[in-house]
Amino acid sequence: MIPLPITPVDFDQRILSPALEMLPGAMDTPEARVLLTAIALQESGLAHRWQIVDPSRPQMKGPARGLLQFERTGGCVGVLAHPASRYWMHSVCRARGIEPMPTDLWSALERDDVLAAAAGRLLLFTDPKRLPEIDDEATAWSYYTRVWRPGKPHPDRWPANHRLAQEAIAWAGGSIS
Repeated sequence: MIPLPITPVDFDQRILSPALEMLPGAMDTPEARVLLTAIALQESGLAHRWQIVDPSRPQMKGPARGLLQFERTGGCVGVLAHPASRYWMHSVCRARGIEPMPTDLWSALERDDVLAAAAGRLLLFTDPKRLPEIDDEATAWSYYTRVWRPGKPHPDRWPANHRLAQEAIAWAGGSIS
């Protein structure tokens, strides 16, 4: 496991790339990479594998797990049960050595970053709308809040996180113009 915090470039290269290799090639797009990196920055700052509820006690774990912050009864249930993601999430779980059950997935997310990134991509896939264009910050924000449904969304942090994600994917060789 990579020590945290990590950079958006490290997230893309060392976590997101192996996760996307487990999924159909069409799921690996610059749009998906930018959005997932921005969400990881927004949710965990790429610094925590569990939700920090009280910054004065970071060892106390909130209900969300992984760099993309999935809750057991939310995102975990969603990607395992949704018709668009179910087959692939079950396949990824088997490949990562866990049972495709919400509690097992949720527990594994804080120790398997690749699993967490694959689950994140599959959660995006459950939304019928097309992924936002790379430079469309406003639509990316709407997509994120619709799919992740964050309890405390922090819209003030999104512009910087989205920009950092774009820069990381461009630096890593994505086709951002």
